[in-house]
Amino acid sequence: MKIGIIGAGNIGGNLTRRLTALGHEVSIANSRGPHTLTALAEETGATPVTAAEAAQGARVVVITIPVKAVPNLPAGFLNGAAEEVVVIDTGNYYPQQRDGRVAAIEDGLPESRWTEEQIGHPVIKAFNGTYADDLLSKALPKGSPGRQALPVAGDDATAKQTVRNLIDELGFDTVDAGGLDESWRQQPGTPVYGNQGDAETIAKALTEASSERTAKWRA
Repeated sequence: MKIGIIGAGNIGGNLTRRLTALGHEVSIANSRGPHTLTALAEETGATPVTAAEAAQGARVVVITIPVKAVPNLPAGFLNGAAEEVVVIDTGNYYPQQRDGRVAAIEDGLPESRWTEEQIGHPVIKAFNGTYADDLLSKALPKGSPGRQALPVAGDDATAKQTVRNLIDELGFDTVDAGGLDESWRQQPGTPVYGNQGDAETIAKALTEASSERTAKWRA
């Protein structure tokens, strides 16, 4: 597939490494410009582009940037994407640590629902509680005992399945975490956040989540 990745931090960089190794055609963008991505491009074969160009022709677009940066994405950045493009949101709201206060999230709107509203396109929430190094070191073939699982939330069943298939290809199981309104179950501070368990463990952790945001994760 042609995949666009916006954000070249730990998750974005390691997704670029894994997806190019699997044969996908990856375009990678960050906030500082393509000239700063030369080393990653040389390492992986990905194409460095601007954020406005990252989605051109892409079947999947991964947004992996700070929450505070989402409103600054270029207007119409998805206009040139493939029909029915699937957008993955890996973001987390860190009000004290990085993002500042976002009133709607503080009032209870799930983080990825807020991102969806900012970009004007449905998103699938995935990879947000995953350690970046796990993407390189924890992959296992399908059916392996103890294979690590990732929660995936979203409203569109077809788009969600596309993401789950991609994660399976990367070497991880998935657990359907429900619609995007249920995606608070995998936000920072929940039992599943950073959980490296198998599918059964992840499914149980999702059921144990509380919708009350603890003080550490509030502005």
